[in-house]
Amino acid sequence: MGRHPDCDVVVEVGAVSRYHAEIVKVEGAFELNDLKSRNGTFLNNLMVADPKKLKMGDVIKVCDVAFAYHEPKVLEGDPNVDGSAWSAVLVDDEDTTRTSTIMSKLNVSMGSGGVELTAPPEVKLAALVEITQNLGKALSLDEVLSKLLNSLFKIFYQADRGLIVLRDESGRLIPRWTKLRRDDDDGTIRISRTIVNQVIDSKEAVLSADAASDERFEMSQSIADFRIRSMMCAPLINGDGEAIGVLQIDAVDSRNRYQEEDLELLVSIASQAAIAIDNARMHEQALEQNSLQRDLELAREVQTSFLPASAPDITGYEFFDYYKPANHVGGDYYDYIHLQDGRVAIVVADVVGHGVAAALLMAKLSAETRFCLANTPTPAAAVTQLNNRITALNVERFITMVLAVIDPHKNDVTIVNAGHMAPIMRKKNGDLAEPSEDSGGLPIGITDGVDYEQIVVSVEPTELLLFYTDGVNESENNSEEQYGIERLKQLAIKFEGHPKILGEHLLDDVREFAGTTPQEDDMCVVCFARLA
Repeated sequence: MGRHPDCDVVVEVGAVSRYHAEIVKVEGAFELNDLKSRNGTFLNNLMVADPKKLKMGDVIKVCDVAFAYHEPKVLEGDPNVDGSAWSAVLVDDEDTTRTSTIMSKLNVSMGSGGVELTAPPEVKLAALVEITQNLGKALSLDEVLSKLLNSLFKIFYQADRGLIVLRDESGRLIPRWTKLRRDDDDGTIRISRTIVNQVIDSKEAVLSADAASDERFEMSQSIADFRIRSMMCAPLINGDGEAIGVLQIDAVDSRNRYQEEDLELLVSIASQAAIAIDNARMHEQALEQNSLQRDLELAREVQTSFLPASAPDITGYEFFDYYKPANHVGGDYYDYIHLQDGRVAIVVADVVGHGVAAALLMAKLSAETRFCLANTPTPAAAVTQLNNRITALNVERFITMVLAVIDPHKNDVTIVNAGHMAPIMRKKNGDLAEPSEDSGGLPIGITDGVDYEQIVVSVEPTELLLFYTDGVNESENNSEEQYGIERLKQLAIKFEGHPKILGEHLLDDVREFAGTTPQEDDMCVVCFARLA
């Protein structure tokens, strides 16, 4: 884009540089680049310094010339579009404070008592019945907008163009649907931002009998470009009294000017349309929510597949495990990993936070842990390598983890702790110990280069080790009191050598303690014991 004849888009304005800007396709999307132009390139009124991705409705401004960006797949012609290809763009017009020649205004803000219809009742009733029936059957937003403009063109025979502008979630005004009376009309409608903003801010519908000579809109390039002789614009007011957009129709034939009763009818239609648009948006949100719900259920199935299908079958040992995320997916993780020399690694980890982001990192941790255990000589070296690999991801999340490797031939356990709660060990004489409490290192993912320590403890017959995540000890009751590690320890003292009995009693006790308080964090428990 520029003044040079070799440019694909030649902009013959003196202030435009010879090679001013370019639009390039990058990985399936289009980006706008400024080519160090003298007066700069603007995207939605902001100067472009770095490449910017373009999206539907963006306005590119090169000096005094504005361009609208449309998605190619929309412009190619979709049979479902029904006369509209989002072929409209809002342009900024200079404001003026001179006397307006607006013919009529109607305040349509909530609480005004509605609009009193003064035109022949049978005409307006038939029109409103058609609009109401059409809008009542429509579910999707595009279907609502299409039916609305089609009905308007049946009612207002003088209309040459119709358009609907809506606010998006960020408050930006987006032309959502347009309709042209004649196929040979220019497919792009330039909409005056001045007019739209005035109608939305004041919540007043406006009628101009001769918009081209209306001093209020004299500087509106959209009016001048298309020789609009008469226009009506009504705000769309939702159930909360907020203006969510505008409905505008215009005519170019000076003999077919709109009258005050036309404006009253348009306002009545706009009030019906606003309700239908709100309903359509809620319907689309419900569909999106259902789709998200299905995605989350699938994600839960996938995450569950990462967890062990069964406990290890080691002669002389018994296992118990439990996992329950606070949401559909969670960040807690446990695993049993069989090593080549007959040893079995137990991993219990907790990704900070919970939900989808934590679950994704948990999936990565699962794969990386297996890799590191298979490629390092000791559990401490495996955790050291694991920390370096997770830290290199730069995800700004950390993981607490405890790794325990059981050697059934020696009946001992090698433990490496990375910022996690130390496991609770019930000794043969009934005493409790917390191996790795004094040897724990930093959580995984904070910084690389950490050398982790390992300790080895012997496991005698009837001795038991309990691993857990903070969703257990930090469970709260209705008084916002936490379950606590001390209560967990006292429970562990009572049960000798039976992981399943201890695990089930622990979970029952946590549920009884929490009462009706909902689970706020993921919960994971792994327990094993050497049988007598």
